Amino acid sequence: MIDLKYEDQGQLQLVDREEVEDEDDCFEAIDKLIAQGINAGDIKKLQDAGIYTVNGVMMHTKKSLTSIKGLSEAKVEKICEAAEKLVNVGYVTGSDLLIKRKSVIKITTGSQALDELLGGGIETLAITEAFGEFRSGKTQLAHTLCVSTQLPIHMHGGNGKVAYIDTEGTFRPDRIVPIAERFGMDAGAVLDNIIYARAYTYEHQYNLLLGLAAKMSEEPFRLLIVDSVIALFRVDFTGRGELAERQQKLAQMLSRLIKIAEEFNVAVYMTNQVIADPGGGVFISDPKKPAGGHVLAHASTIRLMLRKGKGEQRVCKIFDAPNLPEAEAISFFHFPSFIYLKNPLKISIFKKLILNH
Repeated sequence: MIDLKYEDQGQLQLVDREEVEDEDDCFEAIDKLIAQGINAGDIKKLQDAGIYTVNGVMMHTKKSLTSIKGLSEAKVEKICEAAEKLVNVGYVTGSDLLIKRKSVIKITTGSQALDELLGGGIETLAITEAFGEFRSGKTQLAHTLCVSTQLPIHMHGGNGKVAYIDTEGTFRPDRIVPIAERFGMDAGAVLDNIIYARAYTYEHQYNLLLGLAAKMSEEPFRLLIVDSVIALFRVDFTGRGELAERQQKLAQMLSRLIKIAEEFNVAVYMTNQVIADPGGGVFISDPKKPAGGHVLAHASTIRLMLRKGKGEQRVCKIFDAPNLPEAEAISFFHFPSFIYLKNPLKISIFKKLILNH
């Protein structure tokens, strides 16, 4: 049970984008289209639609671009041709991709063992989903990441700001204060570097994501939190008759999150709820599964299952990940202070010891 402890008591050291190394790995500002013959008026129309980078242009279909007021098919064709000259949207070699992956930043969770479980921390350019019952630690981890993201890179942070979209009203700024103090940071400065929005409908939630592009193109953000991603969809859509529409709207929301992660090199951490699985059977000890179905499952890069253990214990398990082995981390008394257990046999023995304690 070893927590990361930082000797440095320095303030948040956010740097200007001009000073960030490997700027090419970030994004191309949409203003660069002017040099390709696109007039400023058309660029303003793209910005009004929430597109602030050349990369963002390439992430939209021509159909969606022509739906922007004032952009004809001919103009959209010209804009796309200009964007392709600035951004490579074709094939690259595996070696090139490996070099590009060096721009990935892994943000510490504040727990050495949980960081081990995740291969270093919460990744940028990816969506990390944490699902579980209430009081399983999902929001607590979100609060911790609000602080750890602001640590300098050499202290395993992201050296960037945080955007927090709250759909359940669970964010507590006063909870940030002791976490900031634990990391040796100024709580006031940390809170100033968190932008917060309370969403009340799924449409409001989506519009908040669209508005983030302007902020992320101007300031160094490294984390977007959505807590929780599914809550408003479960409220605004009811019954099987609206299930298809709900899943379609959810897919659009998740697509937007993926684009934000890749466009601005930020980490997306979203929490998810669980639903009872009637088909789980009597032999399944915990017949619950994450909400959102296959649409949400395919969108998440890394899925973490959080659950309550005995007493104040919390257990985090890698549920699905492209490059991480199945393993668990078990916490004691407060989240997230984890013991890391990889071997299934060790996990089984450890649980027996805990139950007999």
